[in-house]
Amino acid sequence: MKRYDLIVVGGGHAGIEGAVAAAKMGCSVAVITMDKNGFGRMSCNPAIGGSAKGHLVHEIDSLGGVMGLIADRTGIQFRTLNKSKGPAVWAGRSQNDRELYSAEASRVVQSTPNLEIIEDSVIEAFEENRKIKGVKTAKGVEYGCKALIVCSGTFLNGLMYTGLNAFKGGRYGEPPAVGLTESLVNMGFEAGRLKTGTPPRLKKDSINWDVLQEQPGDNPPQPFSLRTPPEEFPYQPQMSCYITYTDTEVHKILEKGFERSPLFTGIIKGRGPRYCPSIEDKIYRFSDKDRHQLFLEPEGLNSDLIYINGFSTSLPEEIQLEALRKIKGLEEVEMVRPGYAVEYDFFPPYQVDLTLETKLIEGLYFAGQINGTSGYEEAAAQGLVAGINAALKIQGRPEFVLKRSEAYIGVLIDDLVDKSTDEPYRMFTSRAEHRLVLRQDNADRRLMKYGFQFGLIPEDLYNDLKRREILITKSKDFLDNTKIHPDEINPLLESIGSSPLNNSEQIAKVLKRPEVKIDELLKRISVNHGENKLIKELLNDPKALLQVEIEIKYEGYIQRQFELIEKMEKMEDLLIPSNFDYNNLKAVSAEAREKLSRVRPRSIGQASRISGVSPSDISVLLVYLKG
Repeated sequence: MKRYDLIVVGGGHAGIEGAVAAAKMGCSVAVITMDKNGFGRMSCNPAIGGSAKGHLVHEIDSLGGVMGLIADRTGIQFRTLNKSKGPAVWAGRSQNDRELYSAEASRVVQSTPNLEIIEDSVIEAFEENRKIKGVKTAKGVEYGCKALIVCSGTFLNGLMYTGLNAFKGGRYGEPPAVGLTESLVNMGFEAGRLKTGTPPRLKKDSINWDVLQEQPGDNPPQPFSLRTPPEEFPYQPQMSCYITYTDTEVHKILEKGFERSPLFTGIIKGRGPRYCPSIEDKIYRFSDKDRHQLFLEPEGLNSDLIYINGFSTSLPEEIQLEALRKIKGLEEVEMVRPGYAVEYDFFPPYQVDLTLETKLIEGLYFAGQINGTSGYEEAAAQGLVAGINAALKIQGRPEFVLKRSEAYIGVLIDDLVDKSTDEPYRMFTSRAEHRLVLRQDNADRRLMKYGFQFGLIPEDLYNDLKRREILITKSKDFLDNTKIHPDEINPLLESIGSSPLNNSEQIAKVLKRPEVKIDELLKRISVNHGENKLIKELLNDPKALLQVEIEIKYEGYIQRQFELIEKMEKMEDLLIPSNFDYNNLKAVSAEAREKLSRVRPRSIGQASRISGVSPSDISVLLVYLKG
């Protein structure tokens, strides 16, 4: 039997991050996937990032993951969402060439030292004394391992539906993974079913683009990765997306297919994503809305396929086409492939710890959609955390757990473990209570120290961050303690409609005005004060410049956020013994005892976030622990 330190099951976004990270950390890694050239295939929209998801990509990159790099190299449109709002919700998004993304992901995996690719399907995992020992494949081969990460996506007993027609598969044109669910259930795990879906694909030349609203990307575009050379970016020609809308006539046509919908007839038992519903679900749940926005997005530079974002459906094929042809710009559209729903197995995530190691079997990790999440970015974040922790465990090093106050990744995993889920979980900025300090622009300042510690971030990049930190600190100190005379700044203030100064004022106080931009202010200072080396250095470092501006403008809010974090950290520091018997808490509700016993929280802070555990239950728990 051939043995590896780590085996990763699946070549999707979670599997890529987990395998590459562990291999770079010095582990011997095998990835078992059905197609050695199919890494990172985008089952749904060929896009990376978006609201809150963009934060995850920046965090993955700062830890040394590869999603941001792959997205940058294959992106055909880049946009920063929510720019009209505060920096806490700014979020990068890229439209990607589907084929290029998978090819680049495959290149990254195949070129990683210590990593072997096995083209096969895992049908069984086996353990000994509740420790993982290896897997068996469909070809009858057994492989041994010290740790195993299951990143199976939508493939576990996958079934695809269009209307009342069902087909076995985890993705269009690809077979399901059979046997692994049953193997894990036999070990004692609880499994469930979830549903996701995808829209029809349209033929580009059959669309009347002239009547649609164009949505160009940013100029200049901004990359995801700190390791992407600015002089080489963007790598690909940039394309526009387009916007159109449904109307009441389209809705009436779709309603005709409800009686043959696998969703409404009950054929599909698994719950779908509440925040990314199918078009039939939208018009059923939001019957008061006359229209829904749709985005026509290219699948690639040389692809004839258009992805219609917002029109996910599993209605009968003829209903899909009839409805599409009533949409503005799509009157003569050709449907290359109908939309479909996928129902698949998952394992409710209360069964994993904050490291993503399962609580039942030592050395076994779950990452991605197997934990009930939805989205490439959520999967990649989990894969990276699982890969890092599997490597640390194999090497006898301390585990890696991100706090909610440190990263969106920490929020994601904490939510999954504490609250579990019975529907596909999607990350939103509203889920992060500390989002003002968890911005995408400061992900490197929050997390790169960990990536460097694990050997996933190069030393020169980390040294550049440390240099920038010094520049930020010195610049803020200078702006806080240097006053500017009215004669020097009033011409600028009057030109931008800001009230003039009557007396000399600290530069930082002037910068707090929303309408005052830091670069304009500093250029005025440098002109009037002569060449100031610090100001010149700051103006030449856009990343440091942005950090200084945000931290000064939002100083009061950020300070209150850190004070709240400090208070909450005290709860996190109150640890609960791993063998604590919650059945002894007679004054606690039966529901709370059951939830606490199931999740087995590490701290009072974690216990307080478990659904069904009330503040009074926490008070009783504190009394027992102190007694």
